[in-house]
Amino acid sequence: MSARAPETGGELEYEDREDHDNEYDLLTAALIGATIGAGLTYMLRRGTSGRRPVTPMLRGLGRGAAWTGHRAAKYGMAGARWAVDRGDALWDRIPRQEIREHVSDYVTRAREAIDDAVESELKDLRRVVRRQRKRLGI
Repeated sequence: MSARAPETGGELEYEDREDHDNEYDLLTAALIGATIGAGLTYMLRRGTSGRRPVTPMLRGLGRGAAWTGHRAAKYGMAGARWAVDRGDALWDRIPRQEIREHVSDYVTRAREAIDDAVESELKDLRRVVRRQRKRLGI
């Protein structure tokens, strides 16, 4: 779809505008890449002290992860103890019979749907085989 510009000067052709857009996209991607590269280089360089500027941040992240791990273990054990203490009462409250009935209904409907689909495919396959036999004269 190219729209020709009048001879007196007007808009660029459609393809020319698309080429300019592609060039701007490429330029934008290059600038973003250069910015990210410069930022990473700055973060990973060695400073005058010989350490990297990102090292204190990583050390803080490590402390936070360790603190979180200790707390997770502590509260996980408390939750496990609570479940052990109340497990029998909770198990009795689960409606296992209703769940069994719902799952049984779901499986029955799924089996019926699969049977219908297979039966339909077999009918189509038989029809195609009959047509091929007629075409071949068998």
